[in-house]
Amino acid sequence: MIRFLLCASALASTLSLAACGEAAEIAPPPASAPAETRTSQAMVAAANPLAVEAGLEALRAGGDAVDAAIAVQSVLGLVEPQSSGLGGGAFMLYFDAGTGTLTAYDGRETAPDSASPDLFLDENGQPLSFYDAVFSGHSVGAPGAVAMLALAHGDHGELDWSDGFDAAIELAENGFAVSPRLHGLIAGTAPRTPLDEWPASRDYFFLEDGSPLPVGHPLRNPAYATSARAIAADWRNLYSGPLAEAIVTAVQDEPRPGGLTVSDLAGYQALRREAICRPYRQWTVCGMPPPASGGVTVNEILGLLEPYDMAATGPETVEGWRRFIEASRLAYADRDAYIADPDFVTVPVEGLLADDYITQRASLVRGTTATPHVVAGIPEGVHVPGFDATPDSPGTSHFVIVDNDGDVVSMTTTVESVFGSHRMAGGFFLNNQLTDFSRVPVDAQGRMIPNAPDAGKRPRSSMSPTIVFDAEGEFVLATGSPGGSSIIDYTAKTLVGMLDWGLTPQDAIELPNVVANGDVVRVENGMDPAILAGLQGLGFTLDANRGEISGIHIVRRLEDGTLIGGADPRREGVARQP
Repeated sequence: MIRFLLCASALASTLSLAACGEAAEIAPPPASAPAETRTSQAMVAAANPLAVEAGLEALRAGGDAVDAAIAVQSVLGLVEPQSSGLGGGAFMLYFDAGTGTLTAYDGRETAPDSASPDLFLDENGQPLSFYDAVFSGHSVGAPGAVAMLALAHGDHGELDWSDGFDAAIELAENGFAVSPRLHGLIAGTAPRTPLDEWPASRDYFFLEDGSPLPVGHPLRNPAYATSARAIAADWRNLYSGPLAEAIVTAVQDEPRPGGLTVSDLAGYQALRREAICRPYRQWTVCGMPPPASGGVTVNEILGLLEPYDMAATGPETVEGWRRFIEASRLAYADRDAYIADPDFVTVPVEGLLADDYITQRASLVRGTTATPHVVAGIPEGVHVPGFDATPDSPGTSHFVIVDNDGDVVSMTTTVESVFGSHRMAGGFFLNNQLTDFSRVPVDAQGRMIPNAPDAGKRPRSSMSPTIVFDAEGEFVLATGSPGGSSIIDYTAKTLVGMLDWGLTPQDAIELPNVVANGDVVRVENGMDPAILAGLQGLGFTLDANRGEISGIHIVRRLEDGTLIGGADPRREGVARQP
């Protein structure tokens, strides 16, 4: 049956979405599975096996993709606290296979009413250092992931809301083994940042002698279980009452207390927005709208590549990567200049994706050598904005779910930096999402920066949950990644890899990441030395042979209905069927 792809309109909504010790029973991760999985039924691909199993259990119980997403997120916040959680925010694309409709859910954090454009300026009008900004109460916004999931559950959920927290509560009470990645992040973070200086995080993550919890350590979190029970009873319990008061107390604690209040929490609203959808060759690629920059920027990268025969210049060629790099640099420049919260500034989405503008910018990809310096273009009807000064923080997690009815969730979720603001309340970390604002409100020429802080404003995000459809509006694939501003290129790489280069999801994930945001191009370990030499010969400045922190998860549907899932080996994720 041919279905027309419909994007849900933005609607106003009143919905807003510890301790460790020896455990008698420690829940082990499920038995290992191949990273790439094939099935004709449902699938969950996420960054931790325990979270994947929680999502699969929701599907086995008769839940749909949204029910599974609630279960996945509640467990991720416990076992992968460095990336996302109850104290963070998220963006979700939801495809209803029965109606052919696509809805974009915005659970981005908001700045408190006390915030102003000088939020991150000191008493002398100078921007705070990066770490002083992150590890301060100023960085914490009203969290939105729970409110967003509640909004989506009200629209689509099949199971009781409370069912989504059962697995997390059980794991928090009975304990789970510290994974190698969690151990490495605890150990690697403490010497550089004050994770071990905050009483709550120190008591949770470090032994009495001050050493970080070892791999396999049985970790319980009764405070998280208590919080999850309260939220399971009523999601509003995160936004009012004792839990909200605990969040505010942590935010307003020294050093550098923030201005978040219980009133700010109570007033938070998750939103439905209209997805950004644009044709790419024979497909339609859909992503999140602003304040997320992924939907615009990923589609702009693809639009800039469309005039070129990318299939003829595959990942084994210098020319294929040259085009990808140049398209990325151009799109990132536009993203940095224009994308911000559309409720506060005019974002020229239509102008940036207009055919005439894409054609004009795409001509810059035609060259045979590196463009010396890339700057933002000027879409029709806009003025040149201030030069952005937003830092890059590489936290976050991404997962994809396809349920038994063919409904799809592509969701990216975050507490921003590793372990967020490092402030804990109720057994979970609070985000430092407001550092996604520019730390200065005007540039050197005195021009206002679109992504400057303001009361009630949502900071720009790089999150890029993406769903692709065929010409009949049928689901083809869903992808996305964590990784700060690099998310956009991580995600675009997988789309080019699968749609142009004919790669499987797993092969697309495992391509070396290439991030071209500015004049220096980061290239991950594993790139063919001949390609590196060729790119350098074209005049590109490379930061090569480095690690990258993507956590890409993909589910693709083949023409025969078979689902193929891929999980990023750079993290601990898996793709599994029920």
